[in-house]
Amino acid sequence: MRKFNIRKVLDGLTAGSASASQQPTPPAQQQHPSGNREPEIQETLQSEHFQLCKTVRHGFPYQPSALAFDPVQKILAVGTQTGALRLFGRPGVECYCQHDSGAAVIQLQFLINEGALVSALADDTLHLWNLRQKRPAILHSLKFCRERVTFCHLPFQSKWLYVGTERGNIHIVNVESFTLSGYVIMWNKAIELSSKSHPGPVVHISDNPMDEGKLLIGFESGTVVLWDLKSKKADYRYTYDEAIHSVAWHHEGKQFICSHSDGTLTIWNVRSPTKPVQTITPHGKQLKDGKKPEPCKPILKVEFKTTRSGEPFIILSGGLSYDTVGRRPCLTVMHGKSTAVLEMDYSIVDFLTLCETPYPNDFQEPYAVVVLLEKDLVLIDLAQNGYPIFENPYPLSIHESPVTCCEYFADCPVDLIPALYSVGARQKRQGYSKKEWPINGGNWGLGAQSYPEIIITGHADGSVKFWDASAITLQVLYKLKTSKVFEKSRNKEDKPSTDIVDEDPYAIQIISWCPESRMLCIAGVSAHVIIYRFSKQEVITEVIPMLEVRLLYEINDVETPESEQPPPLSTPVGGSNPQPIPPQSHPSTSSSSSDGLRDNVPCLKVKNSPLKQSPGYQTELVIQLVWVGGEPPQQITSLAVNSSYGLVVFGNCNGIAMVDYLQKTVLLNLGTIELYGSNDPYRREPRSPRKSRQPSGAGLCDISEGTVVPEDRCKSPTSGSSSPHNSDDEQKMNNFIEKAKMSRKLSLPTDLKPDLDVKDNSFSRSRSSSVTSIDKESREAISALHFCETYTRKADSSPCPCLWVGTTLGTVLVIALNLPPGGEQRLLQPVIVSPSGTILRLKGAILRMAFLDATGCLIPPAYEPWKEHNVPEEKDEKEKLKKRRPVSVSPSSSQEISENQYAVICSEKQAKVISLPTQNCAYKQNITETSFVLRGDIVSLSNSICLACFCANGHIMTFSLPSLRPLLDVYYLPLTNMRIARTFCFTNNGQALYLVSPTEIQRLTYSQETCENLQEMLGELFTPVETPEAPNRGFFKGLFGGGAQSLDREELFGESSSGKASRSLAQHIPGPGGIEGVKGAASGVVGELARARLALDERGQKLSDLEERTAAMLSSADSFSKHAHEMMLKYKDKKWYQF
Repeated sequence: MRKFNIRKVLDGLTAGSASASQQPTPPAQQQHPSGNREPEIQETLQSEHFQLCKTVRHGFPYQPSALAFDPVQKILAVGTQTGALRLFGRPGVECYCQHDSGAAVIQLQFLINEGALVSALADDTLHLWNLRQKRPAILHSLKFCRERVTFCHLPFQSKWLYVGTERGNIHIVNVESFTLSGYVIMWNKAIELSSKSHPGPVVHISDNPMDEGKLLIGFESGTVVLWDLKSKKADYRYTYDEAIHSVAWHHEGKQFICSHSDGTLTIWNVRSPTKPVQTITPHGKQLKDGKKPEPCKPILKVEFKTTRSGEPFIILSGGLSYDTVGRRPCLTVMHGKSTAVLEMDYSIVDFLTLCETPYPNDFQEPYAVVVLLEKDLVLIDLAQNGYPIFENPYPLSIHESPVTCCEYFADCPVDLIPALYSVGARQKRQGYSKKEWPINGGNWGLGAQSYPEIIITGHADGSVKFWDASAITLQVLYKLKTSKVFEKSRNKEDKPSTDIVDEDPYAIQIISWCPESRMLCIAGVSAHVIIYRFSKQEVITEVIPMLEVRLLYEINDVETPESEQPPPLSTPVGGSNPQPIPPQSHPSTSSSSSDGLRDNVPCLKVKNSPLKQSPGYQTELVIQLVWVGGEPPQQITSLAVNSSYGLVVFGNCNGIAMVDYLQKTVLLNLGTIELYGSNDPYRREPRSPRKSRQPSGAGLCDISEGTVVPEDRCKSPTSGSSSPHNSDDEQKMNNFIEKAKMSRKLSLPTDLKPDLDVKDNSFSRSRSSSVTSIDKESREAISALHFCETYTRKADSSPCPCLWVGTTLGTVLVIALNLPPGGEQRLLQPVIVSPSGTILRLKGAILRMAFLDATGCLIPPAYEPWKEHNVPEEKDEKEKLKKRRPVSVSPSSSQEISENQYAVICSEKQAKVISLPTQNCAYKQNITETSFVLRGDIVSLSNSICLACFCANGHIMTFSLPSLRPLLDVYYLPLTNMRIARTFCFTNNGQALYLVSPTEIQRLTYSQETCENLQEMLGELFTPVETPEAPNRGFFKGLFGGGAQSLDREELFGESSSGKASRSLAQHIPGPGGIEGVKGAASGVVGELARARLALDERGQKLSDLEERTAAMLSSADSFSKHAHEMMLKYKDKKWYQF
C-alpha cells in the first residue's frame, strides 16, 4: 500500500512553515519538529487483532414452518421455510443453526432428554442434530431418493423413527446409525384390498399409548389403519369420507380423534371401525331437523389431552365457519362443556400442548399451549381462568412495525441502561399470566463482556425502540412513539399526512443520538425532524414548540439577489448574516401560492392541544420542511445533533438547515450550491425546482415488489417509490445501485412483504454510469454532518467549534460556529454561523467523518452531561449556569495551542486522513474501485481506533488510523437486498449488526478476542436432567408392551429379522458435526461422551462394512456347499466307470 512518504514530509514542512508564520512556536512543540510528527504515532492494531464471525441472531424466526418441544429439557425448537433452526431455552438462552441446503423444515422431533433433534426437510432429507454442544451440529443425514417424506414420528425412549411418505409407505430409520431398517409398511398392504384408489400421502403416524406394537397410520384421503407391527397386518381400518389433517390419541389407548377438511372432529373407538363414536363440528351452526351442520374450514390440527381431576382438553386450530369473513385466525380450547375461542393476530403455523409428563400412556395434565404464528410466538396458560397469555421474555417483537433503520452503541455510559429500563418498565402491559415462563431449559453462558451495549431501532409506524444488547443477549428497554406529536387523520378522505407517502407517514429514517447527554434526534419520511430530551419527570406541554423551514433547491434568478422573492427562512448567499432568522408563526400562514399551487405547508400537522409527556424521551422541538410552489419537501438525507452547542443540523438534496434548539430559531438555510459561494467547482447554473421532483436515489425499494402506483405520486416508504421518468423496468434496474448508496438515508423497507428479488447481481459495478448527468450536476445531497472542535481554515491557530458537511459529490465543506458564552447569555445572544471557505474533495459520496488528536486518539464531539431539566426553577443559579456551559471531552489532556489534528474522512470510494490545520492529505486509501462502501464507521478496538467499512460487493474491511493500513478484508455477504444496506452498522469493541431478515437482527464481531471468548459466552442448551419416573404399568400395559419395549422393536426392525433396506431408497450422509462438534463441545463429561459416541459410530460403520463383506462370503460359501451337495447326490450311486 502506498504511504506517500515524500508528500508526507512536504506536508509536514508546509505545516511547520504555516504555523511558524502565524505565531511563535510554543516550547512543547519544539521538542518534535512538525516535519516528522506523523510517523511518531504508534499504531498498535495489527491484522492478528481481527477475525470475522457471526455471534448471535435475535428476533422472531422469519417464515416459521415447524415446532417441537422437549418436555424434560424444556427446550423449544422452531424451523423455518429457509432451512433455519432456532432453539429457545430460558430467557437469554437462544441458538441459531442453518441447514446448508436452505430447504424448508417440514417437521422437528426431539429425542426427548437425549440432547438431540431430528429435522425433516422439504428436500426429503432427515438430519440428526447434536444439541449437547454450544453450537449444535449435524451428526448424520439421510436423503430419500425415490420417495417424498411427509410425516415423521419418534416414540418416546425409542431409537426407531417412523417416516411416512407421499406414496403412502412407512419406512423405519435407526436414529443411532441413521440407517434404514428392512421393515417397510407398504400402502397396498395397509389398506383394504377391495379399495380401488390410492389412500394418499401419510399425514399421521403414532403408536398406541398402551401398546407399542400397534401403529396408527392416517392417510390423507380419510383412511386410518391400526397396523400390528408383529404380525405385519392391519388390525382395523377406519374410513371417513373427508380428508384427514391430524390424529390424536386418548392416553388410555382405547380412543383416538381425527380432524377433517370439512371442519369436523371424529372420535373413534379402537375396536369399532365401522363408524365414529362421535362427530363434532366445533364451529358449525347446528341446523334443525337433525341435518348435518354446514361445512366449515378445515381443522388443521387437533390435540387430545387428559387430566386426572377433570374433563379432557380438546385443542384445535382452524375449523371456523365460512361465513366469518375477516375473522382472525383462532385457537379453540374445548374443556368439558366450555369452548373458548382465542383470536390470534396472525395465521397459526403450528401449536403444541405442554404437558407435565413425557409419557403418552399417563394422564397428560396439560398446563400451557405454545402457538407458533406467522409473525409471533404466543404461550397460553391453560391452568388459569380466561386462558391468559404468558409475557414473552424473548426479543421477538423487533418487527412489531417494520424496522426502517437501526444504530448500535457499544461501551455506553453505565447509567444509561438502568435509566432507560426504569422509564420503560412503566410501559408494560397488564393482564399476563402470573406464572413463570415455562420454557426454561439450558444454562446461560459466562458473560466475558462487561460493557453496556444499546441497539436503537426506528420503525415504519414512527416508533423508536431502545434495546439492551449487552453480553450477546437482547432485551427491550423502552419504546418511544414519535407520532404522538402529530394529529391523526380522522377518516380516509382527510389525509393531510399523505403528501410524500401513501402510508407510514411517520416512518423513521435517521437516528442521531448522544449517549452522554441523552439527546435524541430523529428524521422522518415526511421531511420532519424531532428533538427529544430525556427526563424522569412527567410533564404536560401546553404548546409543542415547532419550526417550519422552507428549504428550496434554487430560485430561477439567483444572479440578481435584489429582485429575488425572499424565501421566508433563507439567509443571503454566503450565509454571512449573523442574526438568527425569526421562525414562522406556529400555524402555517398560507396553504397555497398565488397560482393555486400548494405552498408553505408542512406534510404533517402538529397537535395544538396540550400533550402529556411520560417519563422518558420528551419532545423539545418539532421541525418540518414545507411545500414550495407545489413541490413537496424532499426527504432528509443526513442529521446531527450536538448537546454542547445546542444545535441540530440536517440536509437533503436541496440544501442544509441548522437550528438552535435552545432559542428555537433557524440559524442557517442554504441550498447546497450556495454553501460553495464562489468556489463551486461545477460552475452550476441555477435551475428551477419544478423540473425534477425526485432526489436521485430517493427511495429504498425503487424496484417495487409487485405493486403498481400512479406515477405522479411518490410511494410509501414501505411500498417503494418511483419517479415518472424511471418507471420502466430497465430504468429501474439501472438506478438500483444508485438507490443502494442512498438507502441508509432515503429509504424504507417493504419489510414484511416478500424480499426484493434482484434480477441481476450488478451491485459490484461502478454506479457512475447509472446516474443521469442532470442529477449528477444539480442534485448534490448532504450525505454526512459532523460537529467538532477543530481548525476551520489553514490559517487558524487554535481549534474552534464548527460543522463539517459532506455531500454526495464527494465535497467536504466547513462551517464555523461562533457560540455565545454559557448560562443566561447562551439563551439571549445569537449563534453566528458562517461558511469558512474550506473545501476538501474525495471520490464518491461522503459517508463518515471523525477527528484525531496529535497522538492519534479519537476526539469525540463536545457534549453536555445529562442533567434532569424538569426540576423546579428555585434551584440555585450556579447549577443553571453549569447546566448550560459547553463541555468538550477529549481523551488527550487539555489540548495545547496549535497542536495539530487529523480529520478522517470516508467516502463511498476512498478514505483520506487530512492533517489540520494545514489541510494536507497525510494518508489516502482507495477502498474499492469496482464497488462502493455502504457503511463506514470510525470505531475503537483494543485501546486503539480503526476505520471499519462494509462494501456493496460483500467485503468487510478495516484500516488502521491514521495511516489507513489495511488490517482485514473478508468476503462476508453480498448486498442481496436493500435491508442489509439500510441497517448495517459497526460499533466499538469489534461489534457490528444488520437486519438479516425483516424480523431478525444478526450480530457479528470483527474482533479476534471476541471470537476466542465466544464459546464461553454462548449458553448451554443441554443440561443433565433425570427423566421422570414412568407411570405404574397396569396389567394391560404389562401384557402388551412388557418391560422390554426396545428389545421388541430391535427384534422386529433389526437386520436379523427384517433384513436390509434397498440401497437405492435412501443415501446416508455423515454430518459435519462429527469431528468439529467434538472440538466445539464443552470439555468434561459431555465432550467425552460425544467423542465416545463418535468413535462408536465410526466403529459401527466399519463393523457394518465388515458385516456386509462377511455376509457376502457366507452366502458365497453357502451356495458353494449347496452345489457340492447336489453334485454328491447326483453321482452318489454311480460307479466310477459311469462318470
